[in-house]
Amino acid sequence: MKIEADRKYTKSHEWVLFEGDGAAIGLSDYAQDALGDLVFVNLPQEGDELAEGEVFADVESVKAVSDIYSPISGSVCAVNEALLDAPEAINQDPYGAWLVKAGGVSGGEDLMDAAAYEAYCAGLGG
Repeated sequence: MKIEADRKYTKSHEWVLFEGDGAAIGLSDYAQDALGDLVFVNLPQEGDELAEGEVFADVESVKAVSDIYSPISGSVCAVNEALLDAPEAINQDPYGAWLVKAGGVSGGEDLMDAAAYEAYCAGLGG
């Protein structure tokens, strides 16, 4: 399992990469591996508001549909529309295939760093 040291993580396996006053959000390697082959991604629109801990997107795999929770609050300023046609990009490169980028970011105080997330996943049997 790959974990990027420059990101913060949630217990529901989303990652956030803070970039200046904004942030990119995606799914961790643990999440994409647990979900299996992704076949559909439902993303928000630019301008939508994100609320920390609330569902903002979902992904469908050959196994199930899973909600994606926002690790921070903010406003969607970019959507990775390439994923709409190629959701498997998340399986191939979970840290390169961001879902959305947000501006006006707040929250995220309870996020785990890479070491804490690795320990958390190890406790799950991952």
